[in-house]
Amino acid sequence: MSRGRGPRRLRRLERTAALAASVTALALTAGGCVVVHGEREVLPAATRAEAATALAQFTSAYNKADKAYDSSLDAAHVTGALGAIDGARLKAGHVNSPAGNPAHTPLTLTDVKFTIPKKAGWPRWFLADAKGNKGGGARWLLVFTRHALTEKWQVAYLTLVADGQVPKFRVDADGWAEAVPADSPGLAAAPGGLSRQYAACLKDGGATFAPGVHTSGWRALRAKNAVRPGLANQYIDEPLTGGDYAPLALRTADGGALVFFATHHYQKQTAAAGASVPTPNKGVRALTKGEIKQSLTMEFVSNEVALDPAAGAGAAGRKVSVVGRVQGMTSAQGG
Repeated sequence: MSRGRGPRRLRRLERTAALAASVTALALTAGGCVVVHGEREVLPAATRAEAATALAQFTSAYNKADKAYDSSLDAAHVTGALGAIDGARLKAGHVNSPAGNPAHTPLTLTDVKFTIPKKAGWPRWFLADAKGNKGGGARWLLVFTRHALTEKWQVAYLTLVADGQVPKFRVDADGWAEAVPADSPGLAAAPGGLSRQYAACLKDGGATFAPGVHTSGWRALRAKNAVRPGLANQYIDEPLTGGDYAPLALRTADGGALVFFATHHYQKQTAAAGASVPTPNKGVRALTKGEIKQSLTMEFVSNEVALDPAAGAGAAGRKVSVVGRVQGMTSAQGG
């Protein structure tokens, strides 16, 4: 064997490998198979057809679960705040009516508008805004999310707002919306901090949120109910931001944002000596552990949607407005 044969053979192998790689790349491109790194590429979260399919699948599963009072029938289509609220509702319904929901009316969603942000990284998400046959004519806002292409779309947030309160969104020439980062500095409050600030507002007030039913109105109602003859009510509010409870925000046409976020709440009722806690309804009893004697502690998950105005010139004094909130009890403990 000559001393130069080894290097020449190595060079031939390298050229062959390079040619094979080039042919493979050409074949993949010609065949339309292109690998896209979702964590880096700025892409629409979904096509409009995919969004419509996801909404139809959710509605079908939601109706089946509601009719049967069986959370397993829509568990693959809900997550986050809605998953917690819906799961508890169905659990209580099954306890009280094992044969199913005798008052079931299928949910129908019409006049659907999709707002799909173009963004990099996961989760991908989009908003479906529809008119529902339930909720007194309110608009149903459903936020779908997923963390990988292999996952199903799941609804993390479901809030209802009055017709006419859904803002116009900023979109590009192709109609894709803009997702607002959690730490965005150009707003009255950063979306990532709204859950914590809302919990603080319910406890102590503050300057972040505008007066309204879900802020000053809720505080006033709590103050009214805090002490009644023979019964005291105590409240604890906590932020809820981990995983699929993370806030999500869309840029509005005026430079502000529509923000979806979640919070965690406790209400403890304590009866005076010699008295007892008022008997809760059967839905509460179905989710209660322990015997109710002198106290009842109820746990709730709430999801809110808020208009967060743009900061800057002419925006002084503008506050965040909570325009919709859906809350559900998830458990209770007697004592």
